Amino acid sequence: MSGPVVVGVDGSSSLAAVEAAARQAERLGTGLRLTHALTCSSTHLPPGVPPWDRDGAATRARLTGPLTEARRAARRIAPGVAVTQDVLVGEPSAVLESESRTASLTVVGGSPVAGVGGRLRASVAGRLAARSRGPLLVIRGRSDPDGPVVIGDDASREAAEFAFSEATRRGTDLVVLHSRTRTARSLSALRKKHPHVVVHERRTSSWTGHALVEASGTAQLVVIGARHTVADTLRVSAARTLVDHAHCPVAVIPHRKT
Repeated sequence: MSGPVVVGVDGSSSLAAVEAAARQAERLGTGLRLTHALTCSSTHLPPGVPPWDRDGAATRARLTGPLTEARRAARRIAPGVAVTQDVLVGEPSAVLESESRTASLTVVGGSPVAGVGGRLRASVAGRLAARSRGPLLVIRGRSDPDGPVVIGDDASREAAEFAFSEATRRGTDLVVLHSRTRTARSLSALRKKHPHVVVHERRTSSWTGHALVEASGTAQLVVIGARHTVADTLRVSAARTLVDHAHCPVAVIPHRKT
């Protein structure tokens, strides 16, 4: 896709995602779109919003603070990237799912959300891992700047292409995990397309999601594919395991329908 990198903005907690999104926009040579989702039940909704503010104009005016801070953060990281911003009405994961259909990449923070009684509600990132229609980057943990990009051998073609491209853009190696019970998948076509990427194959006996979580401890990015179908619930489950537990950023790449 040739659309902008879209990042969800929800205050200071999302600045790490904004900074990562700005870097990605610079790497991809595209624009950056800052998006804040406004819901009636949002804890960010300013008190005293009048019921006659039907179109949300007054409320939008009072929500410029987080977006202004996010714009400044993006400018510091990638001053040459064109930045746009908007406040969209709707539930955050639904808004970002819609935005992901035309985005080059959608970026969100990966922190779980505290709910009633201290329990954790499903994060926006977790819901998007199962619903995003374009590449999704979840910012969590600490990225090792000298670490490799990591991918499982059972990943889809789209995920493998994304992993090789990211390794090329980041100037780092690619680690491919594969099960001891399965022959390593041939990646010869992608190796030829990305001749400067050094590929390391690593055997693992763990279930894909947990193996990738373990490998994420020394990686700068982990990539996984997801088809978002009932028949592919295992792959979606692995993606959500990564989004919830990885030690570094996670890219979830949906399968493109042909």
